[in-house]
Amino acid sequence: MELLIKGSTELNKMFMALQRTASGLRHDFGEVENLQQSLHGARDFVKKAAARIEESILNDLLLVRPSAGLLTPNVTHDGAGRDEFVLSLSGAANFVRANPHFAISLALRTNDETKIALVYSPIDERLYYAESERGAYVFSAYHSARVRVSNLSEPSDLTIAYNISDGRKMIGDVRRTGCPALDLAWVASGKFDAFVSDPLDFAEIAAGDLLVREAGGKITMGADLIATNGRVEL
Repeated sequence: MELLIKGSTELNKMFMALQRTASGLRHDFGEVENLQQSLHGARDFVKKAAARIEESILNDLLLVRPSAGLLTPNVTHDGAGRDEFVLSLSGAANFVRANPHFAISLALRTNDETKIALVYSPIDERLYYAESERGAYVFSAYHSARVRVSNLSEPSDLTIAYNISDGRKMIGDVRRTGCPALDLAWVASGKFDAFVSDPLDFAEIAAGDLLVREAGGKITMGADLIATNGRVEL
């Protein structure tokens, strides 16, 4: 097959599956914009759209690895036990309000280790991706470029994304975007210097975890999820 992005054939097949799914999602986004007078109706519509994502992309992914399982925030599909695709619509609350800051997060894990990660923003058609021990990249307008975390460490210079519910002190130039998958991708690409979050569903962060690490950053998942450029102390 002709490779669309720098990386393995398997990575490219996963990207093509994302593109096909994203086409329908962009149509759904246009419908949500027409539902803004009824927030309840918009929520129901987005919930059904997320279910369609899972169903449509699963058929494509099983062509990549037929025996793989599937993990989403709503569905667990057992496979042969070695491989698993991890899928989530990140930023669904933004989608509900016709805010274009949302993404599809997709990872392939083998023996409990993430090998391929993709975070795709359907509206601006920008892809962040990584393969284990091959670095992290961004793809847009038919061009791939390697990304790295920032090198900033002074508190006054930092831009930090937060997704926390308590009243703890926040430092730096604070951002709350509502899309953890893109927050992690933006740490990986140096747009943010760190991301601090309450615990999240693993399906939403599996891809971002590999992106951050392959871009030279650090990520810990304990009482909080903390991703940094490796220079920020939080």
